[in-house]
Amino acid sequence: MPEIRSEQGDLLAVHIPAVEPNKEGSKFYSADEDYIQLATHQYPAGKIFAAHQHHPVERQATLTQEVLILQEGSMQAAIFDLEKKLVASFTMQKGDVIMLLKGGHGFTVLDDNTRFIEVKNGPYLGAEVDRFRLFQ
Repeated sequence: MPEIRSEQGDLLAVHIPAVEPNKEGSKFYSADEDYIQLATHQYPAGKIFAAHQHHPVERQATLTQEVLILQEGSMQAAIFDLEKKLVASFTMQKGDVIMLLKGGHGFTVLDDNTRFIEVKNGPYLGAEVDRFRLFQ
């Protein structure tokens, strides 16, 4: 699991390549205290997950955390620490997943018709409240 950390040790992001080897079972990439939870699961046919519903639980989040799932194409990812310093840059390929926890990030689409899914915690309060540009 390629963790991307700042020099101070803050976990900024986790990049899960599509070719990441899986073992049977569940593998969590997020800590229990993260605002977004991410896991991969691999099981044989016939595995049953009991039907369930989640209890209403009041939660308070002070950061927006995101997960991007690249469905088609490729993108160049740039990960920045809390001081706006570039920490990592790499190419994401079809099937890759990235979990963005702290710091900043930017992406450049490399292929036409690149598609990805974005998942983040809400509620969304608008661009003016929710984010700021690292560089003007």
